[in-house]
Amino acid sequence: MPGSGEEYLISRKKQIERRQKILTIVSMFSFFGSTVFAVIPAIQQASQPKPATASPSAESVLQQQARGYELVLQREPENQLALEKLSIVRLHLKDAKGAMTLLEKLVKLHPDRQDYKVVLEQIKKQDNPKD
Repeated sequence: MPGSGEEYLISRKKQIERRQKILTIVSMFSFFGSTVFAVIPAIQQASQPKPATASPSAESVLQQQARGYELVLQREPENQLALEKLSIVRLHLKDAKGAMTLLEKLVKLHPDRQDYKVVLEQIKKQDNPKD
């Protein structure tokens, strides 16, 4: 019966090889399938136009910042940082008169700061071009 032992080993080896091939094929399909299922939604999401209301406009962000600084100034009317930042925000919002008022207050509170005086003069020149 030495032949039957060899036949058994050969058939067993073929079974193991078949199982390995099947397992390899199944693994490859699983890998590629999971990749496809991950990539397709990402591509669809990237190709869809984003709604315009999703990102706030720069002006609305500036207005929110201005409101925040105004709230600080209601509690602390002489807060240097809030006055400074609010004047910058108002300049970005093209409210030169509002920025001038704040800068004049900063110049009165901090007469030693030359930068406030320079910016105030520049704004006044831009606001009154006939000078």
